[in-house]
Amino acid sequence: MTDALPVSRVQRDWPAIAKELDTHGAAILSGLLRPEDCAKLAATYPESGSFRSHIIMSRHGFGRGEYKYFAYPLPDLVATLRASLYPALAGIANRWNEALGEATRFPDEHAAFIERCHKTGQKRPTPLLLQYGEGDYNCLHQDIYGAHVFPLQVAILLSEPGRDFTGGEFVLTEQRPRMQSRAEVVPLRQGDGVVFPVHHRPVQGTRGVYRVNLRHGVSRLRSGRRHTLGIIFHDAE
Repeated sequence: MTDALPVSRVQRDWPAIAKELDTHGAAILSGLLRPEDCAKLAATYPESGSFRSHIIMSRHGFGRGEYKYFAYPLPDLVATLRASLYPALAGIANRWNEALGEATRFPDEHAAFIERCHKTGQKRPTPLLLQYGEGDYNCLHQDIYGAHVFPLQVAILLSEPGRDFTGGEFVLTEQRPRMQSRAEVVPLRQGDGVVFPVHHRPVQGTRGVYRVNLRHGVSRLRSGRRHTLGIIFHDAE
């Protein structure tokens, strides 16, 4: 474990975060990264040595903008975030699976979960760095990548709204059974993270717990440039 990220930055009121996730489907992790950490990560985007692939969204119908998947070994800060955030989120993920009647349970440590992924051929790292310019956007989607899916992920805004860009809000939609979809716009500042479901979450209804499906995306950037770090906890096939 590297000391690139102070432990205090991942010591959170996790019961309150779990309540936000249960109630609204997303929770903000304010001040997760310092401005200098954000700037350092964003500055790596033009480099090639740290990344395994480069995706132009418009070529695949994903929207407009681009992103790069990090290669192993991950940068220290990214690896530390992934390992440090996972244990508390694993507790929430296990509770959700129990509520939904799903048998899968997640180990306490991220390394054990990644070993599970790698044993079944999911060996490609999924943390990514996204870049948007004026007019760019990210269509609503889910980041699944294989049979082993950790049900929560984190996106960290590396740019400052109003200074570096305008527009470009983080958006979640919930598709509820026999109801119209619900949208949630999450306000973030530089260094803030948002934790949210990868594909679905349990919701308590009058007749018991039911499953709602979620997708996430980014609205159109009005001006400037926006960088985001995505922390996905399962690897890809």
